[in-house]
Order: sequence, then structure tokens, then C-alpha cells
Amino acid sequence: MKESKKSGSVKRPGDRVFETLSTGSATLITILIAAIGIYLVLSAVPALSRNEGGLLGFFTYTGHWETNNLDAMQFGIPNLLGVTVLISVFALLLAMPIALGIAIFLSNYAPKKLVRPLGYIVDMLAAVPSIVYGLWGWQVLGPFLSNFYTALAGSPLGNIFLFESEGSPSFATGRNIFTGGIVLAVMILPIIAATAREVFVQTPPGQVEAALALGATRWEVVRMTVLPFGLSGYISGAMLGLGRALGETMALYMVVSPAAEFRWSLFDGGSTFATAIASAAAEFNNPISSGAYIAAGLVLFLLTFLVNTIARSLVK
Repeated sequence: MKESKKSGSVKRPGDRVFETLSTGSATLITILIAAIGIYLVLSAVPALSRNEGGLLGFFTYTGHWETNNLDAMQFGIPNLLGVTVLISVFALLLAMPIALGIAIFLSNYAPKKLVRPLGYIVDMLAAVPSIVYGLWGWQVLGPFLSNFYTALAGSPLGNIFLFESEGSPSFATGRNIFTGGIVLAVMILPIIAATAREVFVQTPPGQVEAALALGATRWEVVRMTVLPFGLSGYISGAMLGLGRALGETMALYMVVSPAAEFRWSLFDGGSTFATAIASAAAEFNNPISSGAYIAAGLVLFLLTFLVNTIARSLVK
């Protein structure tokens, strides 16, 4: 018994190498994330110290950003945060039900011969470059929806703040948050659908067979066994898609017209954290001026990190 215990505790050279590489990789990722956070903080502090309202102004100032005059800097993130959250949540609300339907169909209804090619087609949406989505939204989707926007603004819904159109970009171009949300929804759709499908197919066969044996229809099986089992995976996939939407840059830079004000209207333009940073790249030759946008990037970094952490906790 003693010899067997000793032999069981001995590690082979291959196991030691694999353990060392795995531990080193995990440590390296942690160090890189911490280094990024430290760099963002150190780069943002000089600009925040020069901000007219200080750290409080950074979270409350809603006016035009002034970062060129280092003696009278004024910048804040409420408008950026509002646009980022609105367009991302709107995209998530559009993508989640469609992704759920795709995941249920591929895991429970589709013929076996069609599951792989249909799943491959959905996954291919994630491989399309962001700039292609941006061109499509700018040149095709926005103008195509112009009549729909006009009708929606003229309907009773036009009196709701979400569809306020006075002062918004022209409906002829459709370069607004509504169009940007649709483009984002298409971009995050494969992430949510793939994650939900992988969880749905892992539903214990015994539960499915028991439901069928009791006379349940296919939809009742899905509702009583598949959905309860895979709900956490579906929600975590939605959170991962939200994380992708929060940081999207090029597509929204092309589709959504920039605007300084934010009114919570889907017909308005605006700038997200990512698009504001990208549009100000010319100012990054000055470390103090760039620090203002790096501070905004720090907020985006923390927001994305928080969303991904929630997604990981839901999986567990």
C-alpha cells in the first residue's frame, strides 16, 4: 500500500512540463491584465488632475471635450457612457431572442444532416470583419430603413423619448443609434447562439427521454428540460455578447453619426467610448491630452471586465 501511494504521487516529466506551462500561461495572462490596468491608471492620472472638475467632473461633465488647452481641460464620460450602454443593450435585446431560437432549432429541431452546415453558417457571421459590417450598415441598412424611421417618428411612438427625432441625423442616411444597434445585434448574434447551443446539447438524455415517455411534445421537452438546464449558459452567452458590443469600434464609427449631446433617443447619433477614442487618435501625440481618452478607456476596460466576470459567474 505504501509503495502504491508513493508511486501514485510521483509526477512524470511530461506532467511536470505541462503543469509548468499551464501555470506560466495563467500567470502571464494575469500579469498582462494587471499591467494594462496599471498603465491606464498611470496615464489617466495626469489628465484627471488637470481636469477642471477633477475626478467628480469626469463623471458629471456633459459638455464638449476640451483637451488641447492643458491649463483648462474639461472632459467627462456621462454622454459616452449613455451612448455605449444604450446601443449595447438595444443590440442585446434584438439579438437574444433570435439567438435563442437559433440555438433551440439547431439543438432540438433541425435534421442531423443540416445541424453542422447551418451551425457553420451562423458561426461565419463572427468571422466577418467589423469594417464590412460598418460598410453594410452605412451604405445599405441605414438608407433602407429610412422610410421605416420616418413612419415610426410620425406614429404615436414618436412622442416617447426613445424615438425623439427633433435634431437627430437625417433619416435618409440612417446614421443613428437604431441602425448601429441592429448592426451590433448581427455581430454578437453568433456568440450568443453558439454558447447557448453548446449548453443545450448537453441536456441529460435521461431527462429528455423521461419527458417524452410521459407524452410531452417536443416543445414541452424544450420548455421543461432544455431551457431550465441551459438558462445559465444562455445568459452567460448574452453577457459575452454584451462585452463584445461594449468595445466595438470600427462598425459603429462608420454607422453612427457623432454627436455631443445624449438624450436617450434611438434616432440620435452619438459616440461610444471606443469610437470617441478612435476619432481622437490625432491628439495622442500629447500624453496629457491623450490621458483624457485613456481615462475613458479605463472606464470601458473596467465595464467590460465587470460584464465578463458576471458571465463567468453565471456559467459556474
